[in-house]
Amino acid sequence: MNAYEVLKERGFIEQLTHEDEIKELFEKGGVTFYIGIDPTADSLHVGHFLTVMAMAHMQRCGNRPICLMGGGTGMIGDPSGKADMRKMMTVETIDHNVACIKNQLSHFIKFDEENGGAIIANNADWLRNLNYIEFLRDIGVHFSVNRMLAADCFKIRMEKEAGLSFLEFNYMIMQSYDFYYLFQHYGCNMQFGGDDQWSNMLGGTELIRRKLGKDAHAMTITLLLNSEGKKMGKTAKGAVWLDPNKTSPYEFYQYWRNVGDDDVLKCLRMLTFLPLEQIDEMDKWEGSQLNTAKEILAYELTKLVHGQEEAEKAQSAARAIFGGGGDTADMPCTCLCREDAQGDSIGLLDLMVKCKLVPSKKEARRLVEQGGVEVNGEKVTDVSAAFPCTDFCGEGLVIKKGKKVFHKVIMDQ
Repeated sequence: MNAYEVLKERGFIEQLTHEDEIKELFEKGGVTFYIGIDPTADSLHVGHFLTVMAMAHMQRCGNRPICLMGGGTGMIGDPSGKADMRKMMTVETIDHNVACIKNQLSHFIKFDEENGGAIIANNADWLRNLNYIEFLRDIGVHFSVNRMLAADCFKIRMEKEAGLSFLEFNYMIMQSYDFYYLFQHYGCNMQFGGDDQWSNMLGGTELIRRKLGKDAHAMTITLLLNSEGKKMGKTAKGAVWLDPNKTSPYEFYQYWRNVGDDDVLKCLRMLTFLPLEQIDEMDKWEGSQLNTAKEILAYELTKLVHGQEEAEKAQSAARAIFGGGGDTADMPCTCLCREDAQGDSIGLLDLMVKCKLVPSKKEARRLVEQGGVEVNGEKVTDVSAAFPCTDFCGEGLVIKKGKKVFHKVIMDQ
């Protein structure tokens, strides 16, 4: 089975240019393609992981990935899908983030450039020192402002009060230039990216056609949405990160263990390497069997990202807690200091906010009043409940929010 067939069957493909030509390329094999990652943080998150898995499937089928770090484009920030302008980062921050992401990618992609393995490139190498006038005359002349403004990524921002800055307006041209540069220097004739990148990717194929008279191709990857149409990989705390210091292996495991019934098989197809035959068998599962499927998803994903040992620890901890065993060793934990207390105790509402279980005391109050909070196995419905500092010694307190979220709290005495 070639890469196109694998990606199609697993549900990755959303849009593509010249389907027949792309099929033919993959049938021949040995396609050099690229996926760009802007270093907006020092870690990849679940949204990135979807494209990384597509890259890994492609490599397993004999194609060569180029992981393009956005050390240059990251200095502007992609306006696609953003209501407001991204926060400007220093060069030092961008370069630090690039180094961290490179290290993470090596867990999923085989890099050995001299022997045909994946390539790491950084567009800072050709974007940061461009001559602006020459760039406008050589590249900018090929872009129609009318067509650019018709792109969804720009139209959405133009409708907002803040509008679109000229800085961000240049992003499409710079990303297009990346494709043109990689086509010339690496023989890269295909770009992959999230579906919100479609306009930017078409800009690259058009630039290559205009400048070189040759064909290049683009393919977008389905955004990871749940059955309600909302982006997956978000929690009350924010993004689900691949860095264990940002999202612990236990929290990572629990996120996938708690996906909706209608989403588990899609996630298994797109985010694991399990054979499709095995996943298709699960399509017949119902009731409690779906919980088994969720456990398989959570374990396989945690093993891919954090290793088998961490996956087994997270699974054991989760089973112990849900089974009433109460093993809290690998549970997410917040360590408070005495200054967090009001005298010799700390109120439950303050406690939930400090642990980032809720965004506000108002939300904490609502949960408590509705009976959605337990402390050490006992339901608490009194919004004025407080706990003495001595309760946080030893194993501390365990707060349960809803049916599936557990959090341990200890205090530095």
